Amino acid sequence: MKITKPLNLALVALAGFTFACGGGDKTSETTSTPAVETPAAPEKEISLEEKYQDDPIYIKGLAKLKTSDCTSCHMVERKIVGPSYADVAAKYEATDENITMLAEKVINGGVGVWGEIPMPPHTALSMEDAKDMVSYVLLLKK
Repeated sequence: MKITKPLNLALVALAGFTFACGGGDKTSETTSTPAVETPAAPEKEISLEEKYQDDPIYIKGLAKLKTSDCTSCHMVERKIVGPSYADVAAKYEATDENITMLAEKVINGGVGVWGEIPMPPHTALSMEDAKDMVSYVLLLKK
C-alpha cells in the first residue's frame, strides 16, 4: 500500500476544512467601548552581529570558532552534544581567571561539568586562540 495516496487525501481534506471554516457571513457590529491604552511596542531585539560588529574580541573569537570543530558540538543558543555558548556564558563571569581556566579546558578536554559526555582535547589550539574563543563565548551572556 502506498502511503502517498492517503497522505494526499488527508492534505486535501485538511485544506478543504480550513477554507470551509474560515468563511461565513461578515456582519458589522458597532459597539462603543472605552478607549484602552495600548502598551508601547517592545524595542526591536538586535542581533549579536549588530551588537558586537565593531568589538575586536567578538570578531577574532567568532572567526576562530568558525575555523574550528567547536560548532559540531556547540551552538549559540541550543544544546547539541555540549552546552550552548549562551549556557556557558550564563555560568561563568568574563574574568581573566575564568577565561584562562576555560581555555585550558578547551585545550585539555574534560568531563563532568556539563554531564557525562566528554569534551575531547584540542591540543592543536594555542592558548591565545583558545582564550580568544572563550572570550567570544562569554560575550554571549544575556
